[in-house]
Amino acid sequence: MVDRNPWLAFISHAVLLLGVAIVAFPLYLALVASTHTADAIVQSPMPLLPGSHMWENYREALLGSGKLGSNTNVVQMMWVSFVVAMVITVGKIAISLLSAFAIVYFRFPFKMVCFWAIFLTLMLPVEVRILPTYKVVAELGMLNSYAGLTLPLIASATATFLFRQFFLTVPDELVEAARIDGAGAMRFFKDILVPLSKTSIAALFVIQFIYGWNQYLWPLLMTTSEDMYPVVIGIKRMLAGGEAAVDWNIVMATAILAMLPPTAVVMLMQKWFVKGLVDTEK
Repeated sequence: MVDRNPWLAFISHAVLLLGVAIVAFPLYLALVASTHTADAIVQSPMPLLPGSHMWENYREALLGSGKLGSNTNVVQMMWVSFVVAMVITVGKIAISLLSAFAIVYFRFPFKMVCFWAIFLTLMLPVEVRILPTYKVVAELGMLNSYAGLTLPLIASATATFLFRQFFLTVPDELVEAARIDGAGAMRFFKDILVPLSKTSIAALFVIQFIYGWNQYLWPLLMTTSEDMYPVVIGIKRMLAGGEAAVDWNIVMATAILAMLPPTAVVMLMQKWFVKGLVDTEK
């Protein structure tokens, strides 16, 4: 039994609170900046308390004003980001489940060669293969499209490896019982493996959704039409170049709105996310 030391508990809580403050303070500044006018933000020192222009700033960000380098409003940009994130997430999970299932439960020539070929793609991130990938997508006419934004990012060696490792822990007795009951391969996959994998799927869903939502480099190359900007690209377009003044209040309001969907996904799936990372029960 571990004795409780009041001073140790105080120090540990103080360190945790300090870490939370360091992480949360920039978010607080962004929230405060989104409630002031652009002139108030550039003053020195910057106001540290919320202002009275919150609703008009967020309304201008949501509806669009055309003076921030883009005529597209935040609602459209967030919809594009949501579709891209969902397609990438669902596609990665579905393809990884099926590929891991094939590698573990089927016998075919060069099975391990195929697995290691998939695994070695971890050494080739999007940034390394971005030029040939862009050339292929452009020649297929998929620029400024959801297919072009999602298909090159939809495969995941990491998720395949994680599902493979999980499937290897499924008892052989369960496979034999399903075979005796007359279950075919796809029924075994659908009725047994997928339900057993739900915590791992939930954890990967959170990780991959945030990955898809925060994509910047690939959409930057893929999109030239304003109605296909994801919200991350939209925020960059709002930062006018040259000597033009930047309406930081609208930019900060857009940044706060852009954080809401990933935050909601993490909060709604927090229980499953943690369970999928630490739970080892089968």
